[in-house]
Amino acid sequence: MKLRLDLLEHLTAEDLRQAAEESVHRFKPEPNFSKTGTGTLSPASTEERAKEVKHSMELTRRLEQRARQNRKPSDSKP
Repeated sequence: MKLRLDLLEHLTAEDLRQAAEESVHRFKPEPNFSKTGTGTLSPASTEERAKEVKHSMELTRRLEQRARQNRKPSDSKP
C-alpha cells in the first residue's frame, strides 16, 4: 500500500472518528484497564481485512476528490 502523505491535509476529524468506530470492536481491555490504561487488539479476520482495504480505498478516493476541489490555480502543474 502506498502512503499518500500529500492527502493528509485533507483528512478530517470525521474521517478519523469513522475509522476508529470501525475497529473499536476488536479492542479488548485488560481486567485492570482502569488502572493501567492498556489492553489488546484482537487479530482481524479475513473479512475484516477486506473491509479495511475497501475503507482505505474509499477514503483515498474521497481525499483525492477533496484535494482536487481545494486546488488553487497556482497549485496546478504545467
